[in-house]
Amino acid sequence: MSTVDSKLKAFGTLVREGGFVPACDRVPGPLKVGVDLGTANLVLSVVDAKNNPVAGATWRSTVVRDGIVVDYIGAVNAVRKMKAEVEERLGEPLRYAAAAIPPGIHRGSTKAIGNVVEAADFELIEIIDEPTAAARLLGVTDGAVVDVGGGTTGISVLKNGEVIASFDEATGGTHMTLVLAGARQIIIAEAEAEKLNPANERDVFALVRPVVDKMATIVSGFLQRFPDVETIHVVGGACSFTEFEAVMAKQTGRRVIKPVEPLLVTPLGIAMFDSGVLPEIGAPQ
Repeated sequence: MSTVDSKLKAFGTLVREGGFVPACDRVPGPLKVGVDLGTANLVLSVVDAKNNPVAGATWRSTVVRDGIVVDYIGAVNAVRKMKAEVEERLGEPLRYAAAAIPPGIHRGSTKAIGNVVEAADFELIEIIDEPTAAARLLGVTDGAVVDVGGGTTGISVLKNGEVIASFDEATGGTHMTLVLAGARQIIIAEAEAEKLNPANERDVFALVRPVVDKMATIVSGFLQRFPDVETIHVVGGACSFTEFEAVMAKQTGRRVIKPVEPLLVTPLGIAMFDSGVLPEIGAPQ
């Protein structure tokens, strides 16, 4: 996990500081982009031909709900703005992109997500499910990946590098915010800000613990069919709480691993598609 964590830390720094890796310091070949249309955050990730982070951008989201695009024009505009911002930093256009969806999403919603990426002037290379994208970055070939996003909790079980089962439940970070708003008797925006403030973590987690318990129960129930799965990898912004892994481990009775920068795992994994599928020739693998 040390290599993965160092890659995630580097990407996190690039996103937060608005930086980029210059062409002279990256592997030659076409740049690859991942577009993550999340319920709480939109993330655009850029990697080189060897999947090293190059640049990235985030956008607070109100255009997607539970994996479904509810504001198509808003989504397209947001992706276009992130694309333009990163292109300006890099001084070159971004052409090829991939996207991701929660497991089990309706085919029509999948098409809508692809349409957003294409309308933002990308050539769409692939659409994969979010836990699979996370597994690609983490290098998970056997075990379970749980992607806890703003609107959904997605689970994928992998064996010998192949996804053998997946499941998605409409429970995520947004539900934590709703519980917090009700408990504090404050508006949603205030509850979201309080949830995201690290200084409030201990008090906030005590209030949203029932939502985490529900997530853990969902994962535990799904994994009953897979007694050989010993390790669960958790990713996604909603699992950022320090105590999240302990709750998941206690409920499921399995080892739980959370990488650094859990919010950025899936976006970075989305961008790590095979360079060999691109029209340009000679990109290193």
